[in-house]
Amino acid sequence: MVNQKMAYKCSTRQPKGKLRCEGLSLIEILVTVLIMALGILGGLSLQGKMQQSGYEAYQRTQALMLLEDIVNRLNTNRASAPCYMFTFDTTTGVPYLGSVGGGHLGSPTCSGFGDANTQALAMADMQEWNLLMQGTNEIDSSGVAVGGIVDARGCISLDDSTIPQTYIVSIAWQGLNETVVPSINCGNNLYGDETRRRVVSTSIQFASLL
Repeated sequence: MVNQKMAYKCSTRQPKGKLRCEGLSLIEILVTVLIMALGILGGLSLQGKMQQSGYEAYQRTQALMLLEDIVNRLNTNRASAPCYMFTFDTTTGVPYLGSVGGGHLGSPTCSGFGDANTQALAMADMQEWNLLMQGTNEIDSSGVAVGGIVDARGCISLDDSTIPQTYIVSIAWQGLNETVVPSINCGNNLYGDETRRRVVSTSIQFASLL
């Protein structure tokens, strides 16, 4: 039975002591339910967008950490810096490192820069960077790499038109939402809609002390 104190307003101020009750109509109840449902749906939608934004921010943070990692490796091994340049086509952004099963691991073409030890260090650095982008720093119970950002690709190109030469280091990955198409050519047309391709990039120069 419906609680009359909550659903009805009754009055005995009627002729001959008749009881008159005024209750909520069915329409009023339906409108109340509709408003509550819209509020709940709006809250769920907002929560979903907040989760997407949080994940986007997480991926960008991871990409910036990977970017800093390889820049530090370059700084440490300046004598063989040209060994790190493997992205020869700056229009399409290939070849690249990362992306499970598709990372480039060709031998560096940098004879004459540094010695055998520094060249070997450069190769080891690129191999480690490739694995980091593939997420191998964290493996789930089934053996799948889950530690990296989504479909990460790394590019390192060289602009020799500047003095000193400029190394351009970029990381591309798969975003969740549509946004402005990146101007950096790394991982071009490899993520479906280009508005979902994310890229962070930096440039680095090494002054000649000779």
